[in-house]
Amino acid sequence: MVTHAPTLSNSPNGPIHPDSILDALDPEQREVALALRGPVCVLAGAGTGKTRAITHRIAYGVATGAYRPNGVLAVTFTARAAGEMRTRLRGLGVQGVQARTFHAAALRQLAYFWPRVVGGAPPRLVEHKAQFVAESARRLGLSVDRVAVRDLSSEVEWAKVSLITAEDYERVAAARGRDAPAGYDRQTIARLVTMYEEVKTERDAIDFEDVLLMLADMLNSHKAVADEVRGQYRHFVVDEYQDVSPLQQFLLDQWLGGREELCVVGDPSQTIYSFTGATPRFLLDFRRRFRDAAEIRLVRDYRSTPQVVGLANELLRRAGRGAAQALELVAQREPGPPVTFSTHDDDEAEAAAVAARAAQLIESGVPASEIAVLYRTNAQSEAFEAAFAEAGVGYLVRGGERFFQRKEVRDAIVLLRGAARSADPDLTMPEQVRDVLAAAGWAAEPPSARGAARERWDSMQALVALADELAAARGGDDAPATIATLVDELSERAKAQHAPTVEGVTLASLHAAKGLEWDAVFLAGMSEGLMPISLAETDEAVHEERRLLYVGITRARERLDVSFARSRNPGGRATRKRTRFLDGIWPDGEPRGSRRARGGRSRARALLTAEGDVALFEALREWRLEVAQDADKPAYTILTDASLAEIAEARPGSVAELARINGVGPGKIDRYGPTILSIVSSAPRA
Repeated sequence: MVTHAPTLSNSPNGPIHPDSILDALDPEQREVALALRGPVCVLAGAGTGKTRAITHRIAYGVATGAYRPNGVLAVTFTARAAGEMRTRLRGLGVQGVQARTFHAAALRQLAYFWPRVVGGAPPRLVEHKAQFVAESARRLGLSVDRVAVRDLSSEVEWAKVSLITAEDYERVAAARGRDAPAGYDRQTIARLVTMYEEVKTERDAIDFEDVLLMLADMLNSHKAVADEVRGQYRHFVVDEYQDVSPLQQFLLDQWLGGREELCVVGDPSQTIYSFTGATPRFLLDFRRRFRDAAEIRLVRDYRSTPQVVGLANELLRRAGRGAAQALELVAQREPGPPVTFSTHDDDEAEAAAVAARAAQLIESGVPASEIAVLYRTNAQSEAFEAAFAEAGVGYLVRGGERFFQRKEVRDAIVLLRGAARSADPDLTMPEQVRDVLAAAGWAAEPPSARGAARERWDSMQALVALADELAAARGGDDAPATIATLVDELSERAKAQHAPTVEGVTLASLHAAKGLEWDAVFLAGMSEGLMPISLAETDEAVHEERRLLYVGITRARERLDVSFARSRNPGGRATRKRTRFLDGIWPDGEPRGSRRARGGRSRARALLTAEGDVALFEALREWRLEVAQDADKPAYTILTDASLAEIAEARPGSVAELARINGVGPGKIDRYGPTILSIVSSAPRA
């Protein structure tokens, strides 16, 4: 059995022989690479190497002379994915292929043709609609707050990407059963769409949807422009085709101009952005539109263990009518640990248990950057942030401040750029980078405290690690990597928002996790009302929630933990139920530590086995509750359940021994140390 995808060495010095390109692929990936003439539809399941397949197809086309590099346009949906595609193509010795997002490719072309077709400079591009939507609402006499403006902006965007005009909005939204957001009626939204366009015109501004619309109109109405673009680009590749919107498809049709040199790649089971106007319809109908299209299925999953793949397959198998579209993955990795399922009393207990388990994995050698906690809504991150901080485990929230916007990163790049002009030839590039960053506050060992100081160190350490990676990649070359090489790499990554790896556990929503993967994944909050979310009121919305869970499951390579809490707050009513999506999958006999135990001891039994230790744990919890009530604070801010369990098991007899407990720092020892030691010393042993 194949246990990993074939590999191909990088070739910074030139093209690779065509046979070597094919040798690096499995049979189905090779079929993709050999299908050089369109139309081609690649149905690629999670972890099956779709990016490898399409980049090798492009490289093979260039190597055999079937493609001109600058005659290929590959489009995807995120700058990071586009940057990854360009990086892989460079590794295959291919330069000149345009790999961009839809918007980046369209903006580049619109800016080029605008002076010729319209004259002057293009209108100002606004990245966020909120300001114009808020003004449009005020002009219509609508009272809106920040949340309403956000929801209204999303609805304006949905209408535009769906090619729905203000005149048609009421009718189409009603036909599709789409309720107007923020408590307004559909007529009001239609008026808002009209006013939004008027405000934009007054301000001589355009939004991202206008970029696609205007370019498509140019191509449709100006033959000279269309001929020039179509003469340049002869072959098109579209990644994540299940997420294409009607507007993006309209632009793609103009680029093609009736030609069929198109390769699309997608997975209908990973359609999770319908609320933004994305639709799998174009992927599912591809062979109806192109009768002679080749269809190739990639189902060999190289990412995940059979245990993870089995759960993903079973989830889709139970999807009813949606199961017919699903690809059944075939795991290629060796077996790994079983998927674990756990139930907790409340959100605080769930977060503490996840943080404790993550700490154990890190202690066992799993890098923190290879661990992720995924949840349905961004609001769920707060409990995990508190729990990880209490456990002393570093974390980063995906969707927070972008890496390249951090001040310490900007300052470090300026220093590296200056150092590139006066590099010391007697030192290796990684040594020079360490010297430069040491002047900016980096040290070989991280600071002991968390907070801003540790976050700054983590950012600079990510630059150090990237320098080491580049040096290792160029280790056998005649031209080793230099600081200038690193600066160029950082510049390219900044454009693509492809940040280097920052060491810390990732906290992310399921939507934000799309396209990423980790060794260990915790799927948290898997209860009704969160998965599926309570807003999913139609059958199609519920099906999309199932696909979102599928995406979460398939992010895990080796370890997958699934959990939910019966109550939101400690002491609250246990009214939550686990997600319906795991009915028949979740083990009937819940594993140790997951069942709600009599006397409220389930949290202790997750980590403790001796009855005496459990009794001590409960005594410590009672003490903590009294302290929390007196201080009017949440209980976990005093000490987490994980710390109390560790105290109960270790039974420290001195301040020094207590200080070794995770989550018990000097401040907590000063405030609570004598009392904790007194409780421990008076507790009977089993």
